[in-house]
Amino acid sequence: MVETIKYEVVREIGKVEVRSYPKIIVAKVDDSPDAFNLLYRFITGENRQRAKVKMTSPVVSQKIEMTSPVLSETGAMAFVMPKEYTIETTPEPLNNQVKIAEIPARLIAALCFSGGWSEAHFEKETQDLLKTLSEANIKTKGNVFTMLYNPPFIPGFLRRNEVAIEIEQIT
Repeated sequence: MVETIKYEVVREIGKVEVRSYPKIIVAKVDDSPDAFNLLYRFITGENRQRAKVKMTSPVVSQKIEMTSPVLSETGAMAFVMPKEYTIETTPEPLNNQVKIAEIPARLIAALCFSGGWSEAHFEKETQDLLKTLSEANIKTKGNVFTMLYNPPFIPGFLRRNEVAIEIEQIT
């Protein structure tokens, strides 16, 4: 069984969950069509310590909009490090495209759905998420990202996918 980030659901708005996430450590790759492979090689020992890092879920991916500071259409991908790692104890990547980062505790609004992955499916779920948040007068921060929980060999109807976005504190 793969370790999954622990979070607390603090509110439900229709199909959207507002979740409180703890601080996490991620290995991430920005702007590379080979991001998954680079991250996979990192966790399987392509790091200074030659350490193998357990796979966790979800895999976080973001399509970066052209208006963001990084001018890219390929986006970013991150693997969440197991909870026993800190910024200081995470193995040091050998590939300079792999970066280690600490993401502070934050509130995330997430919309869960199953099925295969496609740009059209992502866009539909993203619109549903943003519409629900707008109707509830909840302000967002940053860009929408995806959280994928299953390996590619799992049939689409059994997959857990989510679109999510950081939100402002709610009352």
